[in-house]
Formats: sequence, structure tokens, C-alpha cells
Amino acid sequence: MPNTIDFEFLHNEIRDIQNKKAVLLFHGLTGSPFEMRKYGDFLFKNGYDVFCYSFPGHGERISEIETVTWQDWYEFAQDKYTKLRQNYNQFFVSGLCLGAAMAVYLAEHNDDITGIVALSTTLFLDGFCIPWTISLLPFALSTITRFYFTFPEDDCFGVKNERTRKSLAKITAKADIGMDNYPLNCVDGLLKLSKNVRQNLKKVTCPVLCIHSKYDNLSSPKSAKIVLAGVSSDIKQYVELNDSYHMVLYDNEKDFVMNTVKEFLSKLTPAAAQEKEAICI
Repeated sequence: MPNTIDFEFLHNEIRDIQNKKAVLLFHGLTGSPFEMRKYGDFLFKNGYDVFCYSFPGHGERISEIETVTWQDWYEFAQDKYTKLRQNYNQFFVSGLCLGAAMAVYLAEHNDDITGIVALSTTLFLDGFCIPWTISLLPFALSTITRFYFTFPEDDCFGVKNERTRKSLAKITAKADIGMDNYPLNCVDGLLKLSKNVRQNLKKVTCPVLCIHSKYDNLSSPKSAKIVLAGVSSDIKQYVELNDSYHMVLYDNEKDFVMNTVKEFLSKLTPAAAQEKEAICI
């Protein structure tokens, strides 16, 4: 049964592959493509074909989240990338939270990625709302507790804007588009992916944009800064937000975030190829 939360936005009128560009989006931990849809629509309106699919165990298959591993997520992402990449001259990857970490990991294993946009990159769970019980994680993972314990989603839903927060709470209560907690087994998968990402950062050579809030409730800016410090890319940019939490695509600075992404990607398009070496970010 197809996952109806997944989406593909295609410009069917563009036939010349030299003018075709695409972005593959990855959603966050225990989330779904729903949280990437407005972002995807924005990119589509700016000339990109856009693809976004639920990670294994997520979206309408959220009940299966306890049975998957971080390797399942990566194999899924790699398969989608391999099938789509051949159809485009330029191909970008972008993600939020877990999705940002996956975008970076994918670039560590594919040197033909045109560029990365990492939003709220989550390599560490060290945001201001993370409970002290996270310190018990190593013990819990070594026992049967890993299959029963969950970290609850904090009341802010990763959004500083109160009006948006209330809207998201109502939507998530009515639809199966994500979870209101983080199963321990799922958190373990994220941290194992993080470890592998950090070990291979020097393999990344494509342009990288990291956008992160100074007040991210889930993961501090440390994650984004480690990514940018470790990659071998000549073009890399860090943008820190001051009026948002984790869900930067829905919070107070959402328009600024999307326009920053637009500007970054536009500098890497074929029309700007001759100016590429002159880019100084």
C-alpha cells in the first residue's frame, strides 16, 4: 500500500536534463514528510523537482518504528537517491533533524551530490528540553528497557511560536503524521547514525549549508558546527537563528530560512557555474 504522506513535485515541462535540478528531502526523527511539505512546495515553486518519502517505520507505518535500524534508514535513502540521481543534472539533498544527519551521511558515500542543506542537524541530544534521564541511555540500551521506554516530546513541539504550536498540536492529534515521543530504540538508531556521520565528515566535498537555532530544544548548535568543521567542502555556510526552536521550517524565522536556502542553492545552479569559484561565504 503506498504511503500517501510521501510526495513528489515534478516540473514535467522541463525536458532538457541540463536544466533539470532536484532536491531529495528527509524528515525528522519520528516525523513524516508532512513536516517537509511547505518547504518542498517552496522549492518546487523556485524551479526544483522535489521528492520526500517516509523513512522505514515512520509516517503511516509509524507502528513499525521499533523494528527498524539506522541501517534500514540509510539503505532506504541510498536506494531513493540512486534511482533519482540519473535523471538530473544537479541534485541536492536536504533534511531536518535526523534527516539532516542522513543528508550528510549520504554525501559521505556519494560524491556526485551537488549540495547539502542541513536544518537543525541532530548529532547530539543536548537541547534545552532534553531531560536529565538521557544520561541513563547507555544503561537502558543494554537492557530490555530499550524496547519499552520512550522519551516524551516536550510541550513546545519544537516550535517557539505559540500560535503555530497550538495548530501543530491539533493536527498531530487528528492524523497519524508523527509520534509524540521518541522510542529508546529509535534514539539509539539516531545516535549510531551520528557516530558514523562524525567519523566520515572529511569525505564530504560538496557545498554545505547548515541552519540551526541557538535555542534548539532538541539539539544545540554543536551538531551543525561539528559538521562544518569536519567536511572538506570549499563552500560552506553556517546560519544561526535567534527566534526559533527545533522546527525551523514552521517557526518565527521560517521565511528567512527558506529564502536563505533559495539564495544558497541559486549560487550553485548552471547559470552561476562560471561564478562558482568566486563564491565566498
